[in-house]
Amino acid sequence: MKQFIGFLRKEFLHIFRDPRTMMIIFILPIVQLLLFGKVINTDIQNSRIAILDQSHDNTTREITSKLMSSGYFVMSEELLPGDDVEDVFRKGKVKMVVTFGSNFEQNLERDGRADVQLLADASDPNTARILTSYASGIINDYVKKEKLQNIQLPNQINTEVRMLYNEGLKSVYMFVPGIMAMILMLISAMMTSISISKEKELGTMEVLLASPLKPIQIVLGKVTPYLLLSFINALTIIIIGVFFFGVPIKGSFIFLMAESFLFILMALSLGILISTVAPNQMVAMFISVLALMLPTILLSGFMFPIENMPLPLRILSHAMPPRWFIVIIKNIMLKGTGIMFVWKETLILMFMTFVFIALSIKNFKIRLE
Repeated sequence: MKQFIGFLRKEFLHIFRDPRTMMIIFILPIVQLLLFGKVINTDIQNSRIAILDQSHDNTTREITSKLMSSGYFVMSEELLPGDDVEDVFRKGKVKMVVTFGSNFEQNLERDGRADVQLLADASDPNTARILTSYASGIINDYVKKEKLQNIQLPNQINTEVRMLYNEGLKSVYMFVPGIMAMILMLISAMMTSISISKEKELGTMEVLLASPLKPIQIVLGKVTPYLLLSFINALTIIIIGVFFFGVPIKGSFIFLMAESFLFILMALSLGILISTVAPNQMVAMFISVLALMLPTILLSGFMFPIENMPLPLRILSHAMPPRWFIVIIKNIMLKGTGIMFVWKETLILMFMTFVFIALSIKNFKIRLE
């Protein structure tokens, strides 16, 4: 029994002396709990909307004030009658547009009815459904509690809801871009990092470096197969999404594949960077899961709206490459936009690719000398 207790004591000491094990056991669960607890939030907060008020009377101003004071919505901009509503959606500025018709208050007091139109960006169907539901509830509550006190007519505000880019509110329109980003990120980055880490762990990297091949040729030889395979995966996902799930491609197919190629190149450069930091396959896998899979699911806007997250997580989400790629895919496939509407996201991915490649070259040279 004493021998067993001594062995048990030795195992505890072995665990407590290993900082990485202690982080996995105690720190990682706390981080995951806090991260999931803050990110998984189905409530709508501070969603950007636009108001198209063609009446500008007291009633429309009161309804607008009710919407803004609810805490669910934030005024992004006021539109004019000649503005193109869809152009505002394509730029990604707002999630919903509230449109009041002309002579709104006059029609309500004279005829007992007036119309409001809610236009929502249904490329994220869950968010669009919640936004229109909240807005309709606030408008109806205003009618019952305030307008009925002053008007004896059976007044009513008819709320017309229209979903743009996904009228059927199909959830697959949201999942196909997100799954595409996650698969390309995992295959490109994780497999590349593990492949190079495996060579280092087995000691065969030194043999390759002793060959006539230059280090850059070795890295390109490792990366190229995954570049081609990931590109085939991207094409397969798009084909399945279009022909099996019915997701449209309203924009340029060539432009879509070019953006996919850029994202794959960025993910490969990130995988190389991970391989230069990780001493073995296990560490490379651990870093890839923490740095790629969880952020892609939680902080990219794939499943949970970014605007619902606390400010620190919203800031952190800007460093997540899948966030920008998902925006690009949705714009090209669902909204039919071109480079003029996604140039910022494209430049961000290009900048990330350049940074990851530069850091990889620096670390790779230091570790090989």
